[in-house]
Parts: sequence; structure tokens; C-alpha cells
Amino acid sequence: MEGYELDVPIYGLATGYHKSAIALFRISGKGCIELFSKCFSNAGKLSSCPSGMAVHGFLNKNGKRLDEVMVIKYSGGHGYTGEEAVEVMTHGSLVIIRSFSALLETLSFRQALPGEFTYRAFMYGKMDLLEAEAVEELISSRGEVSASSALSRLTGSLSSEISRIKNELLDILSSLEVYLDYAEDEIIDEWVYPDEEIKDIAERIERIIGTYKTSRIYQDGVTVVLAGPTNAGKSSLFNAILKEERAIVSDEEGTTRDYIEADISINGLPVRLFDTAGLRESAGTIEKEGIRRTRALLDEADLILYLSDDGTMDERLEGKDNVIVVYPKSDLHKREGLSFSSLTNEGIPELLAAIASYFKSEEDMDDDVVPISSEREKGDLERTLSTLRSSLENSDSPLDIQAIYFRDALSSLSRLTGEVTSDDVLENLFSKFCLGK
Repeated sequence: MEGYELDVPIYGLATGYHKSAIALFRISGKGCIELFSKCFSNAGKLSSCPSGMAVHGFLNKNGKRLDEVMVIKYSGGHGYTGEEAVEVMTHGSLVIIRSFSALLETLSFRQALPGEFTYRAFMYGKMDLLEAEAVEELISSRGEVSASSALSRLTGSLSSEISRIKNELLDILSSLEVYLDYAEDEIIDEWVYPDEEIKDIAERIERIIGTYKTSRIYQDGVTVVLAGPTNAGKSSLFNAILKEERAIVSDEEGTTRDYIEADISINGLPVRLFDTAGLRESAGTIEKEGIRRTRALLDEADLILYLSDDGTMDERLEGKDNVIVVYPKSDLHKREGLSFSSLTNEGIPELLAAIASYFKSEEDMDDDVVPISSEREKGDLERTLSTLRSSLENSDSPLDIQAIYFRDALSSLSRLTGEVTSDDVLENLFSKFCLGK
């Protein structure tokens, strides 16, 4: 990959570039401990201490102290990248951050590119491509569910399952190739197509692929729009869900003339919730613009909660499959279906549960299946599954053809874990990372 040279020591600010109590610098690469020691007051102790130990000292620049720091040393084979490395905790002054960065560059360190530390961890075998992808997914997670899922993949749950599948296919292919090599010698039994084993592997892969849609939803979040006529209780519901007075509530019609939005988490699902202008025909110029914007939002919404006293709906929304009718004022009128009271909060928990369940079906809730949320992962698994299905459909084909099917399936799985990959794939993945990771 262009710019990601492995033979150059690199540094990066792992914490944000802003004023803070502590700033953390990552430094990695062959010879980096010796290079860093040129500006560190306690170089002798740093050189002799075991890997993983923290050493106190001072940064020196031009014979003067720059900052008091703590330094953690990692010998080769340890730490995040697998190279020798140090992590330096400075004070979070912007002056110190800039000065230390400049000092490192005078010592021949290069500022790391986005994702370069994780790229080196991948190249040096500290993680495979599935785990590297999970790092970025964990950092960008917007809810508890997606963060937990990414952490599971980072710690090897998906890699382990793919490894088991690969080993099973390798065993099948090995037995087939032995038969192809020695069948004429009549010293081994006839090879029998492992129908049940291939069906089992295909089913496991299919279940993993089936998690993609819901995983993406929990990673990216969804848009939920509160809609309905004027004075339907949309702003009251918006405030009740947020548990704060964000929207103005009034008996006067047309109070909400533009949409209001807020980011919330519902059962671990990241939701952008919109309160919108009431839908009606007779309105002033400003309110009409608010209604126009509301209709534009409704066209883009993942889910619409339509508030209605009598169950009737705006004719433009009839027939849409992403609309749920919600009845307000359940403290005054009991109705079948979803309802709520903004005064007593009755029905709010059930409404939130309904939103979450709309985006997550029962078949997506199998805790025994490792989820995926990457288009790349989905593509490689779909290619593997397609190859195995072709093998099953042609199970009576010549054995050398079957060997090609199994090799192709293994090739797709190798691309999945990064054993076989291209620079384009790596660049697309690691360029999305933040600096310092």
C-alpha cells in the first residue's frame, strides 16, 4: 500500500487533538525505543525494563525539559502492532502536543497515516483482516449492541468460526486429493461425496450472512419520524421518549413549523428521532414550508409513527409498509394496538420495544451465530456459499471438478480473513480508520 512503509518508525496521537488532561502518543517500528530514548530522561531504565512496564521521566528538547511523562515499553512481538513500540502519556496541552510531535519528526519518526498501526498489526500477524475490520467498527459504533458485536469479532469469535469451517473443508479436499492421487493403486477406499457435511457448512455460512442486515442497522442507526395531523401529540411523545422538554407543546395548532431531531438509543439501537410539523392543507406560508420538509423526511424515514385519534391516516402514507399507527391519550381512551399517554407515560416502554422489534426479527436474535456488518465480509461469504451450493447441485460430477469447487470455496474464505488479499482491499479498509489507530 502506498505510504504504508513497514521499515519506517511512526508516531501518532491516539487521543484527540484538543486540550485535555492527558494526551497519548503511540510510537512503533524497528529501533523506535532507541530513537525515542534520545529525548527521554530515563533512557537507561526504559531500555532495561520488561515489556509492558511503565517508566516515569521527562521529555527533553534542546537541553530543556518539555514535559513530565509516563512511558510504556513494548518489546518486539508484544503490544498492539507486534513491533517494538512505546506509548507516551504527556499532558494534554496543545503546545506540548505540537512541540512533542515536532520533536519526534526531528528524530526521524514519520506521522502515521490513518489506520497504519492496525495495518502493521495485521501485517505482523497480531490480528487477521476480520479482527482489523472489527477495530474500526468498534470505534465507529453508535450503540451498545453494535459495540458489543464488534468487540466479539475483535476478540476472534468470527475468526474462530471461519477457521473451523476452513479446516472442515480442508479435510474434505485433502481426502479427495489423496483419492485422486492414489485411486489407481487400489490401496484406499472409494471417495464418497460428504453430502451432510457440506449441507451443514452451507447452513452455518447462510446463518452468518443472515445477520448482516440487522447488524448494519445497529451499526448505522435508523431514522424514525413522528407524523400526524396538528395537535395529535407528536411533540408530547417526542418529549416523553427523550425524557426532557425539547419540543414546544401547545393546544394551538401549527406550533411545530419545522422538524426537531434528537439522537437516542432504544434497546441498543441508535435512532435519530424526528418531531415534525402537523399535516394539514390550510396553513400559512411558514407552516407550509414545514409541512413540505416533513413530507421529504417521510419519504426517507426507516419507520414512521403516525399519531391518530381515530386510526385514519394521511392518504399519501396509505399502503406504505413502514408506517405504524399509534393512538395518543390512552389515559382518556383505550384502543386496540399501540397507544400512549404523555401525561402518565403509559405505553411508552411498549412503544419503544415496538420500534426495536420492527428492526430486529426473531431469526436475527440467535446468540449462537456470530454477526457480520461488513459488505466485504458478506460478499466473500456469499461467494463461498454459492460455490458450496454449486458443489451440492453437481455432487455426481467428476471428482476433479469437485476439487475445484472446494478450492474456490477455500479461496473465498482466505480472502475473508486476509490470507489472500489485494492492496485495493487493504487501502479501502485501513483508510477509514482515524489517526493513531
